[in-house]
Amino acid sequence: KREAPANWRETWDGIEAFRKANVADVDTMGCGILASQLEPKVYRYQTLVALQLSSQTKDSVLAPCIAQLQAHKPGGLTVDSVLAMDTEVLHNYIRTIGFHNKKTVTLKETAKILKERYDGDIPPTLEELMELPGVGPKMAYLCMQHAWNKSLGIGVDVHVHRISNRMGWVKTGKAQENITRMELEDWLPAERWGPVNTLLVGFGQTLCRPIGPKCHECPVKDLCPKIGV
Repeated sequence: KREAPANWRETWDGIEAFRKANVADVDTMGCGILASQLEPKVYRYQTLVALQLSSQTKDSVLAPCIAQLQAHKPGGLTVDSVLAMDTEVLHNYIRTIGFHNKKTVTLKETAKILKERYDGDIPPTLEELMELPGVGPKMAYLCMQHAWNKSLGIGVDVHVHRISNRMGWVKTGKAQENITRMELEDWLPAERWGPVNTLLVGFGQTLCRPIGPKCHECPVKDLCPKIGV
């Protein structure tokens, strides 16, 4: 079991204060925000779609795509409307995002599975979510959190992975997001598993960037070992 890093609470508080004062894309366009507050089943489905489309795509690019899907006539963004939608029309809505050809197929396949197996809803468990096309651990944990309001684990994306290593909260290699998740869960209190994704994603979008992080402006520069910077 990994020991909790020294000063992690001070670091968290410093980042949290910065985040409250500085809005990031994830705060206005993240997967938990994009789904329209319709009936719960539709909200859950739209949350899943936003996550499936989010990989290799900035929030600022994803948001207009989701808005276009939601505005689709007839039906908006639902399992039934995606099933009925012409594939070319669907592709046209999402053509600006990463891997749009593959994701068009993913959305069609997913809608079919949800209709046949889950009565048009999304699966209620982590394991079943990960059986859906294009859904890995990160998406499944975030989907459980935002769609079902259950924090079962930490959603680790590139920002969470990079910043956790930079601050010495974990020590994991490139593309080892799943190991980063396990190391964080070893010591981070469970009540913080939900908030940590949005906290660090927004921090990474605004200040602790992959290239050229603004360390001189950072509220926790005296606590952070700046590993790899």
